[in-house]
Amino acid sequence: MSNSITNFDFTETTYEAQRKLEDRFRNIGKGKYGRIFKMARKPTMDEYVRVVKMVALGLFLIGGLGFLLYWVWTNYTAIVPGIFG
Repeated sequence: MSNSITNFDFTETTYEAQRKLEDRFRNIGKGKYGRIFKMARKPTMDEYVRVVKMVALGLFLIGGLGFLLYWVWTNYTAIVPGIFG
């Protein structure tokens, strides 16, 4: 008898979890981000290329700055403590 009660509780708990999950996904386009999802579109090739170029430029600038700092730190170790006190 306790086995059938346990199965019933497990089944009801599972159904309730599934209902909550379905409700959450059903309201995706209606919440505070719904307008953004409706306005979103696939970028054109020109927009995509422009974004890739800007990301690559930022990557190289930040990487170059990091390499420059590393190079100064390793080659001019006597100067670095004097600069920062």
